[in-house]
Amino acid sequence: MNIEHITQNGVNIAVISGPEKLITSTSSALELAMTARYEAGADRIAIEKSAIAEDFFILSTGVAGEILQKFINYHIKAAIWGDFSRYTSKPLRDFIYESNNGRDFFFVETREEAVRRLAEAP
Repeated sequence: MNIEHITQNGVNIAVISGPEKLITSTSSALELAMTARYEAGADRIAIEKSAIAEDFFILSTGVAGEILQKFINYHIKAAIWGDFSRYTSKPLRDFIYESNNGRDFFFVETREEAVRRLAEAP
């Protein structure tokens, strides 16, 4: 796992990348968020899509909803960057659309866009 600390617009952001699956459950997502908070001083996290287990993108598993709820409870904002074009599920597409129109959780194509969205989020 690679955690890079970035400060943009006065906002601390942890950028997490790497080939291994870091988020496989609600507890692993929360552990990652707390690691980012304590190691990088960041409550905003940009996460490479490859670090997230595929179950997250199958909404019927409930993993995505549980993780979002935990992040909101702990005041963590997150952006996942990567290619989401292969997902054809209407519920997932709607979830991505609604998240991107919110203030706490974003799905974007690039690392740069993830950092920008997190830095601009209120």
